[in-house]
Amino acid sequence: MFCAVEQLGLVPYADALRLQQKRVAQRKAGEIPDTLLLLEHPHVYTLGRNARRENLLASSERLAALGADVFETDRGGDVTYHGPGQLVGYPIMDLCQHRRDIAWFMRSLEEALITVVGSYGVHAGRIPGCPGVWVGNDKLVAMGVHVSRWITSHGFAFNVNTDLRYFDWIVPCGLRGKGVTSLAKVLGKPVGMESVIERVVRCFGSVFGMVMVDEVHTANTALNGDAGSLRDSLP
Repeated sequence: MFCAVEQLGLVPYADALRLQQKRVAQRKAGEIPDTLLLLEHPHVYTLGRNARRENLLASSERLAALGADVFETDRGGDVTYHGPGQLVGYPIMDLCQHRRDIAWFMRSLEEALITVVGSYGVHAGRIPGCPGVWVGNDKLVAMGVHVSRWITSHGFAFNVNTDLRYFDWIVPCGLRGKGVTSLAKVLGKPVGMESVIERVVRCFGSVFGMVMVDEVHTANTALNGDAGSLRDSLP
């Protein structure tokens, strides 16, 4: 089974949302294989279906002054932050081809990212009842997904070189008494994003049992046209 990988660079959240919606429709129609979108966002706060406004600790006007947008989304979870230096992954997958089990899908996502973090010599794990990947009491990878007709969207946000000060304006994921960290903070030095992406792709493919195939796209071409050789080869 193949999974297309689209590395898109820095993409505004609204554009990434439109691209996810497009890929979900294509996956439902059987026009594309499972696809993993990998990108970064400019500063933005997103609120999931279960978000409480009191977990946003500043007004939209104040956040706008900081250069950050605010979006309400259909993913699970509460409020989180996305920004440069954070690797965001949006798997568009047909769970009918894997397992019709959302809990299994979430655990598998966690397992892939735990393996990535472990490859840097960092012990990471889970906290019962708190989705994501944790280093001690600090969240390193946030997760929130949406599933429609067993097609997944949204996904994970991996703090690689993230400016953690932006989390001061929210209660991350609605969890009080827990912290947020980054791979750079844990290691005490910046981390090359390309290396992280390579490991994420490899571990994602291993955990889900898929062959990962790179497709070259910019955000603009991804939204407005497809030229991927893997798609062209599909029956």
